[in-house]
Amino acid sequence: MSSLLQSPTATPGRFGPYGGRYVPETLMVPLFELERAYELAKTDPSFQAQFQDLLKNFAGRPTPLQFASRLTAHLGGPRIYLKREDLLHTGAHKINNAIGQGLLAVKMGKPRVIAETGAGQHGVASATVAARLGLECVVYIGTEDMARQALNVARMRMLGAQVVAVDSGSRTLKDAINEAMRDWVTNVRTTHYLLGSVLGAHPYPTMVRDFQAVIGREAREQILSAEKRLPTHLFACVGGGSNSIGLFYQFLGDAGVKMIGIEAGGRGGQLGEHAARLAAAQGFVGARPGVLHGTYTYVLQNEDGQIATTHSISAGLDYPAIGPEHAWLADQRRAEYSAVSDEAALDAARLLSRTEGIIPALESAHAIAGLIERSPQMRKDDLVILNLSGRGDKDMDTYSRLL
Repeated sequence: MSSLLQSPTATPGRFGPYGGRYVPETLMVPLFELERAYELAKTDPSFQAQFQDLLKNFAGRPTPLQFASRLTAHLGGPRIYLKREDLLHTGAHKINNAIGQGLLAVKMGKPRVIAETGAGQHGVASATVAARLGLECVVYIGTEDMARQALNVARMRMLGAQVVAVDSGSRTLKDAINEAMRDWVTNVRTTHYLLGSVLGAHPYPTMVRDFQAVIGREAREQILSAEKRLPTHLFACVGGGSNSIGLFYQFLGDAGVKMIGIEAGGRGGQLGEHAARLAAAQGFVGARPGVLHGTYTYVLQNEDGQIATTHSISAGLDYPAIGPEHAWLADQRRAEYSAVSDEAALDAARLLSRTEGIIPALESAHAIAGLIERSPQMRKDDLVILNLSGRGDKDMDTYSRLL
């Protein structure tokens, strides 16, 4: 890996200028405690054995890397492989991180976990792991997202989690995080905040990335076995950014591998109509560096610095900030970020369903749409890995209504 790409590790918790810990004094102690516990867990054979066992025998890893032959033929090349995170227990990549943090909660003697959720998949994963490990679980979700993700709300309750509806602000993911952080401040001694993406104060962006890096480790080994060469392109949707960084991280040192993150272009480029933080080149306005939920990164905000409302057809992509490592990768031009519209994501979901027999989550459909838009400029011998981060069961109400 080049020295340029090693530079963020020089200061723990920083990715270039991004990252850090911008939280109330009350939360510094649990953050230091979590950092210590995680650093010890990385070299603890017992913790690692337990983590790997649950990934294999509970979550269902490794996930397949499937050659999408009919989608490849339909688009006329490049050769497309799908990393099938949708086949994991609970239906998305979120279970990888939930297992890791659940084990850390046990290790720290915290009997209660709290989580935020937008698309519901992290809430379901947190409730699932809490049930498996005997932990109390409370999940915060905006009322707007509750309506969109009724199936996942029912699943969380079936698993024994308390689901708390958040009716403030835009009633989406940002507001669910606000409430979860208020809970954490009040209950730090007994509670671990099981944050679902590469967001928040250090050590969360690094720790969640490390738990999700299994995606890229497997994909790298699988593509070398199948094609005897590295991919030319990686595609993944980007909300907070955990599924994408999980795929990208193992390829950062490979200059020939292009990394493309696809954001939510929503209904248009004006502030409030989208959730595209890094796609300014396409005319999406409103993102500049700032602090949100404990980390310094690109944030959608108005001229007065107020956090902007966002829109996406996908409940998991409508967050106004992006993980700090993605902000740094964008600045370094090591990864490329663009956005696709709600309509393009719907069309992509239908195409994948009818060519490959896979109904994707709306979040993953954005990555497919990004690939479809770029495919005419790609060569037939290009080799793509697309992270199919989740399955579409949770979005069937939306699909049936709009398609």
